[in-house]
Amino acid sequence: MNINIIKISSLLITGLLASTSASQAAGHRPDTRNMSCGAAISLVQNAGAVILSTGPHLYDKYVANHAYCSIDQALERAYVPTTDTHRCKIGYRCREKFYD
Repeated sequence: MNINIIKISSLLITGLLASTSASQAAGHRPDTRNMSCGAAISLVQNAGAVILSTGPHLYDKYVANHAYCSIDQALERAYVPTTDTHRCKIGYRCREKFYD
């Protein structure tokens, strides 16, 4: 019986930690509209991959290179709005490859 209590407690703690992390991550995404183009580019290059807000209720994962995508994905050049331009070449997004 003690083993079942430990398993249940472990599952509850894991669930609480996961939900807390998810809500914190959603509330603290950097917003490209509050940074310069250079700062946004540096953030992606230094992090390698980062989730950024680009507008109200808009966000995406931006990457520095293909190493941050899965093998079945291709790079797509990404542009975002920043304080100094409406179309900053921030890096890339990972997109599914389409085969003929």
